[in-house]
Amino acid sequence: QVQLVESGGGLAQAGGSLRLSCAASGGTFSSYAMGWFRQAPGKEREFVAAINWSGGNTYYADSVKGRFTISRDNAKNTVYLQMNSLKPEDTAVYYCAAATLGGGGVNTKRDRYSYWGQGTQVTVSS
Repeated sequence: QVQLVESGGGLAQAGGSLRLSCAASGGTFSSYAMGWFRQAPGKEREFVAAINWSGGNTYYADSVKGRFTISRDNAKNTVYLQMNSLKPEDTAVYYCAAATLGGGGVNTKRDRYSYWGQGTQVTVSS
């Protein structure tokens, strides 16, 4: 079983940048596909970005494509989310999650992810 701990959230101005990190422990990190999700107040948790076990395959929600970049360092058991050109609508609690997927795939569905972090708050002011 893998434990996930997010960090790097905080307050940013519109147009600014933040980098989130998610450190994994207790499992074989390189065997998991990883994803970032977010949940704004009063809204459902939504998919943001995903990366396969090797880092060679990534996928983004349309709302963040071209602004956010997901990456991973398997030697450090860490996945990152670089967020640029932030908008007030990016304000949410951001969660990382781990999934066991076949092949080199990624997945956008919450129910495919077995392990979740506790979340980190990102607030973007206008």
